[in-house]
Amino acid sequence: MAASNARIAAVFEEIADLLEVQGGNPFRIRAYRNAARTVNQQGPAFAERAARGEALGKLAGVGADLDAKIHEIARTGNCELLQELRRAVPRGTASLLRIPGLGPKRVRALSERLAVHTPVQLRDAAQSGRMEALRGFGPKTTAHVLRALATDRGKKERVPLAIAQRDATAVLEHMRRAPGLADIVVAGSIRRQRPTVGDIDLLAVGTDGAGIARHFARFPRFREVLAQGATKASAVLDGGMQVDLRVVPPASFGAALLYFTGPKAFNIELRKRALEQGLKLNEYGLYKGARPVAGATEASILEALGTGWVAPEARDAAVDALAPA
Repeated sequence: MAASNARIAAVFEEIADLLEVQGGNPFRIRAYRNAARTVNQQGPAFAERAARGEALGKLAGVGADLDAKIHEIARTGNCELLQELRRAVPRGTASLLRIPGLGPKRVRALSERLAVHTPVQLRDAAQSGRMEALRGFGPKTTAHVLRALATDRGKKERVPLAIAQRDATAVLEHMRRAPGLADIVVAGSIRRQRPTVGDIDLLAVGTDGAGIARHFARFPRFREVLAQGATKASAVLDGGMQVDLRVVPPASFGAALLYFTGPKAFNIELRKRALEQGLKLNEYGLYKGARPVAGATEASILEALGTGWVAPEARDAAVDALAPA
């Protein structure tokens, strides 16, 4: 699927922002911002033509280099220059640019003068008064940033299921080439077929969790990698949706899939049922004391608990049925 005009323009705007954060050439920055406006003014078939490799003709302010990047973004949805710029700035900087009240110049000042690169560091600097002491940052700006951070922390935008499935499929295709990967599936609200989705949950089986996480972090459509460890990783797609990866051994796959598919209320009722039977259920398995009872498959756990199979798409509605009368 070809990238849209809006996607191409958004890439150019982010390139301009990151160049400005780095103190780049103002003429180069302006060229990317002008190119973003020019692309947004084109007709709906523009990006499709670029994706097919067709010549785009003479565009105001768009030379050969920018023309090549338009074709690259239209074809792949991304741009190598943007990836290089993201790697060149400290992790978390891109997320600061999306906070209302913080433009590239202020983000650069925070980075250079206070070593602030993440929303957590920004909150600390604002609450401690260090940010207010900077030139160009007064009490009003500090208060505005704190409100924006509080609002952003409590907000999780949801997207239609079809869009989330499309993005999840793209990440899965990338992940299936990961070395040491035995299997990978989608969990969470996508697996439960909910009408809207807040984030994408992926569950992988493999022995080299760190290697699988490294491969995950290299997905070209991630605009920011939030965390990367030995058994899990999180990143944000270019469209803003967060993707969370968990890597588990085969013996825990069923328990982890049950846990990360949810919903939370369904998992709570299952844990209650386990306790009533003298068992313990968590994301690693079902146990009798220290002895594993089940865990490799969801069906084995549900059978051991006496619930019978409950399809993922039926689990939201099954909570009441699991609760004791």
